[in-house]
Amino acid sequence: MLGLTPSQSALVLLLFITPVCAWVVWSDLKTMKIPNRAVYALVGVFFLVGPFVLPLDVWAWRLVHLPIILMLGFVLNATLHFGAGDAKFAAAAAPFFSSNYSHLNLTIVLLAAFLLGAFTAHRLIRAIPAARAMAPDWVSWQRADFPMGLALVGTLWAYLAIITSAG
Repeated sequence: MLGLTPSQSALVLLLFITPVCAWVVWSDLKTMKIPNRAVYALVGVFFLVGPFVLPLDVWAWRLVHLPIILMLGFVLNATLHFGAGDAKFAAAAAPFFSSNYSHLNLTIVLLAAFLLGAFTAHRLIRAIPAARAMAPDWVSWQRADFPMGLALVGTLWAYLAIITSAG
């Protein structure tokens, strides 16, 4: 452990996850799939970077978030058509979030805002022929379902950015 403040830890994690997040957004828009390799990369960041930037007890307890959210995601996948890739990505992202009650409220607000915002933005942009022409092979333009990776990535990225700025 490097003895970083929570905001410094969040900044380091944010820097490492940003390329993975960009990959997930691009892939979900283009193919409506989140690659398992991207999920593994996100988990890898937490496993490899987390112990250096978080206290070990905090890091270990946050690992518990992963199987809990994965099980919840499997239930949502089986019952409510929640995407399997979305469930796996949400589980991989879960350890990056604190289980502090005030952080839970922040996470819920962020997820709700990003779900509404990403859905609305995606639907508006795909209705613009010039925008669709810039990426004509994107599967998300054609499908009725929504590339939820946009909202999940936005939630994770914004959460860490907020924690970074809080210190």
